[in-house]
Amino acid sequence: MKQREFLGEFAGTFLMVLFGTGSVAVDTLFGAHKSLGVIAIIWGVGVTLSIYLTRHLSCAHLNPAVSLAMATSGRMTWRKVPCYLIAQFLGAFLAGWVVYLLFSPAIADFEATHQIVRGTPESVATARMFGEFYDTKIVSLPLAVFGEAFGTFILVVMIFALTEGCNVGRPSDTMAPVFIGLTVSSAICLIAPLTQAGFNPARDFSPRMVAAIMGWGRHALPDARGGFFWVYMLGPCLGAEVAAFLFVKVFEPLMNRKANADCCCGKQENVCTCGSGKKEEK
Repeated sequence: MKQREFLGEFAGTFLMVLFGTGSVAVDTLFGAHKSLGVIAIIWGVGVTLSIYLTRHLSCAHLNPAVSLAMATSGRMTWRKVPCYLIAQFLGAFLAGWVVYLLFSPAIADFEATHQIVRGTPESVATARMFGEFYDTKIVSLPLAVFGEAFGTFILVVMIFALTEGCNVGRPSDTMAPVFIGLTVSSAICLIAPLTQAGFNPARDFSPRMVAAIMGWGRHALPDARGGFFWVYMLGPCLGAEVAAFLFVKVFEPLMNRKANADCCCGKQENVCTCGSGKKEEK
């Protein structure tokens, strides 16, 4: 069972980060994508395809913040969390390596053309392909943390809502991945101008480490004040935990009450059969 779940999280996170980070690389190096909206859509499509590929294996969290929220809400046992997190970080790391290997010649040509020396402050222009950055001259550290937390909050609330069986307004199970992908795209369009919109510690940390190893060094990190950790690691986890608490304590009881009153969730048993909202499966 652990092998199946590990494979699901590893493969799904790999595919998602490959498409998403690859789209940023293609835009940076070739100017192929002319707007933030296009990159946001590619990220959303990557998320959707990754969920379809792996949700039967591992429920397709593909994000440490989501896994922590699922464990906090009781939808997954805490003993599974290490397996999920290790798989997610490793999958994202491999995706970062593949993106680097695919575009290494193009990166070198871009650096030569723009007279960028890798490992200098100017090389942030290419390091952005791998990890997120925020403009410290415009965006304060607290605002950046809030932006990442808020974007992840929206994402996790929607994941819970789209997979909660007692939410009679949700789409069918076959369509839920599409709407989760659209949520990611929409949140990116909102938050990316501030922080590049990570919402996922594995997506940020692992490709960023590839950049650090391959010559960008400390300039693979966004600032010298701990912004990497506070903004892109802690921020999404905080947002996800708040979303889990709010959904379980507020939204879910209201949905249960409404569903039972309307006899939509099992008239005789007076309980809901709640998709991914089941309190623990296996």
